Amino acid sequence: MAEAASAIPEDLAKINELDARGAVDVILRHAVQRRASDVFIQPNTNHYNVSIRELGRIRRLVVVSTPLGLQIINHIKSLSGMDLAEKRIPLDGHWGREVQGKRFEFRVNTIGTHYGEDLVMRLIPTGDDRLRLPDLGLEGRQLSDVKSMLNVGAGLLLVCGPVGSGKSTTLYACLDHLNTGERMINTLEDPIEQVLPGIRQSAIQNKIGVGFQELLRGVLRQSPDVIMIGEIRDEETADTAVRAANSGHLVLSTLHSPLAAGAIQSMLAFGINPYFFANCLVGIVAQRLVRQLSPESRIAYDVSHAPEMFDEVRDHLQPGQGKVIYGPDEGDPNSVGGYIGRTGLFEVMPAGKSIKDLISRGAEVGEIHRAAIERGMLDFRRAALLKLAQGVISVEEMSRVIPVAEWDDQEAV
Repeated sequence: MAEAASAIPEDLAKINELDARGAVDVILRHAVQRRASDVFIQPNTNHYNVSIRELGRIRRLVVVSTPLGLQIINHIKSLSGMDLAEKRIPLDGHWGREVQGKRFEFRVNTIGTHYGEDLVMRLIPTGDDRLRLPDLGLEGRQLSDVKSMLNVGAGLLLVCGPVGSGKSTTLYACLDHLNTGERMINTLEDPIEQVLPGIRQSAIQNKIGVGFQELLRGVLRQSPDVIMIGEIRDEETADTAVRAANSGHLVLSTLHSPLAAGAIQSMLAFGINPYFFANCLVGIVAQRLVRQLSPESRIAYDVSHAPEMFDEVRDHLQPGQGKVIYGPDEGDPNSVGGYIGRTGLFEVMPAGKSIKDLISRGAEVGEIHRAAIERGMLDFRRAALLKLAQGVISVEEMSRVIPVAEWDDQEAV
């Protein structure tokens, strides 16, 4: 359930006095100020709820009248190039503008519901607000491993995780790292989420007959060194990605899988030959997002009496770390309940010879996962422990992102 703000700013309190354009301006201004990733405009019995996703949680921004809610949705659909008359089927669109001095692209989706048309808008910062590899939250060795994966001439690098875990952000950070002018880079996206100067980005447009295969054939004739495929979602895309990686291209893509080793199972479930997949695989990055504590207001708790808490990550700690952990100051007015943003939690699994051998002979996910840990991979549980010791996250956030039941699962796989 969405949480309402305790005090309503004046411009939100008077939003029903505005036209659709003015209302959208107010909504976007507050969404950007609060670092929201999504805006939701949802019809109800006699009003529309306008909510945002703030640090991963839904919070209600304001309630607007039914007439204004309809006008807001139509205004955004018009800006996004969507059919205003079509309300029966899901529609996708996008548009861009500057908000609060920053440039954003907005990815829009509508769908019919019992009460009417529901709209969701994803906020995607562009330009200098784009995150680079060092900004994502990767630990030292993880960052080095990812850079090493990107430096290879050919192969397949997969970024996996659940919906809303920041996969696209990581993929764009990888492209930004590669974008030095020394390699030709092409992307196949549906849709283009961020515009990257110097990279040849193409969008799939099924309405005019430019599907994935048609676009890929054109891209391959462009003599690319690097190909980014927005998402592997079916057998055809998986097969194409592996073939391209085995034929001399560096291929980057995303996949829905909760763990790094689990992405291997997902790819093989698409019918990919294990040997050919192992031959081209460079590595897998799995990720989740965790809320980051405010360094100014976080509350310290002495745990020096329990040094065994961090035994599993002792070798990764800096001098002095592991003696204090931190929690949020929920009353801090300059944060959201003591949190100031989100950062990534990662598993980075380079595909060395031993991992490739396991894939080729059809090893179980658990065996591959354990082998990766033996070779130095931080699994999510240990990565979270490390961020806890560093004062980046709280115990509560660690438990939310990695439930206790999953601690046992990660030991068992």
